[in-house]
Amino acid sequence: MADYIDEATFGDYFQSFQHTVWRLETRRGYASDRASEKYRRFLAGEPLPDDSHRPWCANVREQRRQGKWFARVRILDSPPTEGQRYLLTSAASNIAAGEDIRNLWRADSEKLSLPAVDFWLFDSRRALVLHFDEDDELLGSELVEEPARIVEFCQIRDAAWHHAVKRDDILRQVPSPG
Repeated sequence: MADYIDEATFGDYFQSFQHTVWRLETRRGYASDRASEKYRRFLAGEPLPDDSHRPWCANVREQRRQGKWFARVRILDSPPTEGQRYLLTSAASNIAAGEDIRNLWRADSEKLSLPAVDFWLFDSRRALVLHFDEDDELLGSELVEEPARIVEFCQIRDAAWHHAVKRDDILRQVPSPG
């Protein structure tokens, strides 16, 4: 069993990095999203609120102002799941704050032999591996600093990033629901 960090310190990693933060998202949905009012509005077909004032976006803007880079790749099924469609829709405020969010079809991810693991990579030196249960609930975050594993995460990042496409480009490929 993995040793999890104290969740109270989770946010500290996103302020103390020096150059880059990168994430791979592989799940078909997240329980934390499904529990939100924003998700309910998405399901109801209502416009999503401008939430660019939330702490995450404020931190991204501040870190970008300092010349740091925030990015992620999201793996999408074809067609995207409801949870993945929500993430595509709600990504606008993160992107406006300065986060570079790209997408990769699951079939392409499988051709690249990318693992089905969600993680954050900080400065190519440490990672937080996110562990979930079968209901997509976050169990905890495992800190990884072992050089061999960090090299693996860097290789995953490089492969995923090379093949991923920007949100606007992927939206043109996604069929309308229904």
